[in-house]
Amino acid sequence: MLRELGTSGIKIHPLGMGTWAFGGGSYWGEQSQAEVNNICAAALERGVNFFDTAEVYNAGTSETSLGVALRGKRTQAVVASKIAPSNCGDIEGHLDASLRRLQTDYVDLYMLHWPVNPLALKHFGGEGDARLPQVSEIFDTLQRMVQKGKVRAIGVSNFGKTQLEEALATGCPVCINEIAYNIVSRAIEAEIAPLCLAKNISVVGSMALQQGLLAGAFAAPDDVPPPQAHSRHYQQSRGVGGGDPAQDSRHNEAGAEAEIFALLPELQRIAAEQGITTAQLSVAWVLQKPFIASTLAGCRTVAQLEENIAATEIALPQAVAAQIDALSLPVWQKLGDSADYYENRRDSRIF
Repeated sequence: MLRELGTSGIKIHPLGMGTWAFGGGSYWGEQSQAEVNNICAAALERGVNFFDTAEVYNAGTSETSLGVALRGKRTQAVVASKIAPSNCGDIEGHLDASLRRLQTDYVDLYMLHWPVNPLALKHFGGEGDARLPQVSEIFDTLQRMVQKGKVRAIGVSNFGKTQLEEALATGCPVCINEIAYNIVSRAIEAEIAPLCLAKNISVVGSMALQQGLLAGAFAAPDDVPPPQAHSRHYQQSRGVGGGDPAQDSRHNEAGAEAEIFALLPELQRIAAEQGITTAQLSVAWVLQKPFIASTLAGCRTVAQLEENIAATEIALPQAVAAQIDALSLPVWQKLGDSADYYENRRDSRIF
């Protein structure tokens, strides 16, 4: 059941553990360490070995919490972390800090969290990319981290077709592209996924449940908390007031609320016909795409973990998968082919 990432030799479960909520924080709210320990132990017992974190998740406490949970179990896990583009002037320093928080001397996968461009740098607190290394220097440094034994394999996150081609031109073996993909976030199907298939770059889809939306957590747009409503799926005003300027809507677009909330009852109907939950339907649909190696889903409880694991064992009939494709097409058409769901599509950080 494990799937290899590119040609790295690293094999992961189809379900990846998204750990953004680990450590607590303003975005997701509190998350007890005891619950994190239970979730990680249960995941490993069931063969779910892939844990994805990043230095920016809850200002590093996600890594710290994951490190505690994996204490004594590190060799059973495949751990991925990510460096912010604004920190690429000191890749080894930031990697070492991540390793200390994770209580390990290596990560299996180390990814550039976003491409190095002015918009991405602005989001992460940088002022411009002139002071940072060029793309070739960044990937040369990442390869040195592999040579030093601090990283097993290199990946990228949120890279578009042109950005992937630039990375590959450096000669660096990029084994994965981690990027948003779910029933209401299908932009990568246009250009990014076909290139990844052609170049044997595994796609790890993030936000399989669109932060609870595709798990049936919200019956109407008004139910979505501002931090989870600042993407282009929602109208601009919906995601304002979350308390953190970086989490407020900045896309200035109309959203696709009408299309999305017309789709959700249809997904619930199909799920009921299949005898599964809407969350399981959403995860199973993603995993049947030929370009997807694994999909990330956050779990706040062991019960949610078990529900998501069960979804990896579901084979949707092709007619059902095609029906979901057709029903979700109006959302894709409304949001367009920009895979950056947080910036106005004219200012996409992904290209």
